[in-house]
Parts: sequence; C-alpha cells; structure tokens
Amino acid sequence: ADPAGQEEAAPLGLEESPEALMELLSDRRSPWALPSDCSPRDQRLRETAVLTPKLVRGSNVFQVFRSLRIVGKGVEEVDKGLLQLQQLEELILSANHISVITSDNLPRTLKVLELCCNAVADLQDLCAQPPPELRHLGLGYNRLRGPSQDKYLTAHFWPNLVSLDLSFNNFTNLLELVSQLSSLQKLRVLVLQGNPLALVPPYRGFVIDSLPKLSILDDIHIEPDERHQFHGLARQPELIRRGARVVVSIGEMKGVPDPSSRQQLEVGSKAPVITYSYCVTYEF
Repeated sequence: ADPAGQEEAAPLGLEESPEALMELLSDRRSPWALPSDCSPRDQRLRETAVLTPKLVRGSNVFQVFRSLRIVGKGVEEVDKGLLQLQQLEELILSANHISVITSDNLPRTLKVLELCCNAVADLQDLCAQPPPELRHLGLGYNRLRGPSQDKYLTAHFWPNLVSLDLSFNNFTNLLELVSQLSSLQKLRVLVLQGNPLALVPPYRGFVIDSLPKLSILDDIHIEPDERHQFHGLARQPELIRRGARVVVSIGEMKGVPDPSSRQQLEVGSKAPVITYSYCVTYEF
C-alpha cells in the first residue's frame, strides 16, 4: 500500500485470473494447495479470497468467520475485540484459564459457546446480557457450585438452549437444580455426571421424570421404556435424601508389606512379633 493507504493497482495483464488461482488451490503439486485435513471452513475461506477478494481485505475479513476455536492456549480473558466477528456463531474456548466471561464482549449471533475445562466459578457476568440465540452452553469441568449458580440456569437467560453441559462441577442440590432447569422448554441434551448430586440413588430416574422433553442425559439416550419405568418419581421428592452411599473395593495395593506373608514363629519362641495395620482415607 502507498503512504496514503491506498492499495497499489496491479500492472495490467499481470494479475492472475480467478480460474488460474483456483487451480493453484486444487493442484496437489502447488505450494498453495489446501492440505488433506483441511476443514470445509478453511476451503470456503480460501475460495472466497480468490473469487471475492474484497470480502477478506482489511476489516472485512471479520465478517467471514462463523466459527472460532482457541483450545489450550492459556487464554485468561475474552475482551471486546471479539465483537469484530459480527457473524460468529460458534466459539470454542476449552482448556484455557478463563475464570470470568462477560456477555458484553460476546457477539449476539453466537449459537454455540463451549467453555469446558476452565476456571469459571460465577455465571453472573455471563448472564448479564447473554447471546439470545445460544443453542449449546458447555460449562463442564469448571468450578461452579450450587445453589448460588442454579438461578442462572433458567429460560430467562437462555430461552433457546437445546444442549447444556454442567458435568464435573460442584452442584449438590438435585431438587433445586432440576427445578430451575425445568423452565428450559427447548432443552434436549443435559450432562450432569461428575457432580455430587449424581451420587444420589434415584438421580437418573428423577431427572428423566422431571424433564419430560429431555432426549439425552449424561450421553445416554432416554428410551421410552426407561421413561415409563420412572414415571411419577418427580412427585416423590422425599426419596431424594441429603446423602449418598459409595461402595469402594480395594483390588490391590503396592509398596506395602503383606501381613499374610509374615514368618510363622515356633511355639515358645521369644522372638518379637511384628504386626501391620493400614488406614485408607477417601476425600470427597
């Protein structure tokens, strides 16, 4: 570009035709050939650059992106720069270091927001003005705790939510959480495994009966027979006890002496007797 910021015009006759450029993208011997594992989005972006180059010049390029994936890159904050992607529909930010995400910095066009494996502990900022058309919200493997966060999981904030992943957080009150989720009339896929509330014996049956429009719970399809089996369980909240039973069996321990292999002493022997005892502790 010249100092005035205007693009230099290519000398007449030296600019290659779109047809020739498309051949360079498709010819495997070409240095501009698309790799074999190229995604359809990559291919469309390259083709757009050839057929309608004005769309990908300067700030116009931000209008092209529909999906943005930044995984395991140490991201700590989502700032206002993301608003330049005015057509963005899918945002994947898994395995980063995000603790707070502000809805003011998210494009209103978002339909998928994946925040799995971060450090999100509070949904207040995200729910201040959430994307109205969001279909999937992924919050698995974060630091969310109930009941303070239950109130943000309703149709008031997510009227079009179809899929919700809350796995491996610290939700403990099954009755309260299901009560809030019941307002999500479009919810069809729900993941709650890994939370303490999933240890309650009637957990699966209670959720299935309480959310009759649900199709998949914890990555398992809900069959008609299963729904019939648990019919009426939602009207028996007294079955949800504030406790859980966990059965643990120890198959093998390494690195400690085996008490059963101690030397057998002869009758009357004055040799000292060695005994062993062990304590195993589980923290939940």
